Amino acid sequence: MTPLPRRTAWTIVLVLLSSLWLSHCAHDTYQERADLIKDHTEAFYNHLKANRIEAAIRENEQIEAMASRMGETVRKQAAKQGTTHVEREFALMKTASETAATNWLALGQYFAIKKQYPQARATYQRIIDTYTNPTDRPYREQAARALADLDILNPPAASPVNP
Repeated sequence: MTPLPRRTAWTIVLVLLSSLWLSHCAHDTYQERADLIKDHTEAFYNHLKANRIEAAIRENEQIEAMASRMGETVRKQAAKQGTTHVEREFALMKTASETAATNWLALGQYFAIKKQYPQARATYQRIIDTYTNPTDRPYREQAARALADLDILNPPAASPVNP
């Protein structure tokens, strides 16, 4: 076997290094985390369909935890990094938070359909108590309406009247 000319060897090395660099650039952590949110959401609904409520709740808690970690990253890096990085992180955090809130609403609806009214009330109240940012207002309002609707389906126990 004849040795490669020195110039050809360097060209091969440069091509390999360029390929590695380009493959590293193609590695998109934001897309991976977006896919992870999607995976947790799919698992949430699969568990819900199979009446595995505890597992569904754990999946949604994972989404909330991701949103919380992303929020911390946004707060810490807002002053350090360029706006593009922070904007992407904020958008992903918002997506995770909105997904989790939507899933909690779905869980409340699930409980209402199954006539598990105390669990439905607790789930809707969780949304009202947890999602307190101004951007979460639509989820709080929907949960509050759902609580009022539950009162139609299953009125709260009347307190005894003292004469």
